[in-house]
Amino acid sequence: MPKKYRVNGFVRFNNAAMRAMLRAGVKFGTFATLTVPGRKTGRPISTPLVVFTYNHHRYLVASYGVVNWVRNLRAAAGKATLSRGKHTEQITATELPPDEAAEIMRYSLHHGPPGIPAPIVRVYRRFSVLPYLEVDLDSPPEEFRRAAPKHPVFLVEPRLHRTT
Repeated sequence: MPKKYRVNGFVRFNNAAMRAMLRAGVKFGTFATLTVPGRKTGRPISTPLVVFTYNHHRYLVASYGVVNWVRNLRAAAGKATLSRGKHTEQITATELPPDEAAEIMRYSLHHGPPGIPAPIVRVYRRFSVLPYLEVDLDSPPEEFRRAAPKHPVFLVEPRLHRTT
């Protein structure tokens, strides 16, 4: 049975450090800061996340389950921003159905964050991702489909601006 994800002091410190690095323009793989209005307060909430690229599309994978950034993104109907350094992009994130999400989830687990050295990915995956999943690297596709509703995947697309 997978562990329930809890934000602790280390996670808070790590997220703050990653947000600061990304804001300063430090490139760290494909990490970016997702900013979405809080579902209760409406205040912008920023979370550093990996943006996965697969078949020329970008995705956000909720490896830790339905956590706050997922709930806030759902409440905001997928409207958010992705930032990295001075570059900020208005996006729409669309939650994928389980069959599509399973394929992306499996890919992200096998390949890890793009641009991060393989030894770091292996250690991070072993201690920081796998304990929270119902699947592992050797799980068949059917198990990923069963796990997908608990670990949403969002397709990231630029938000089209309308001029009137």
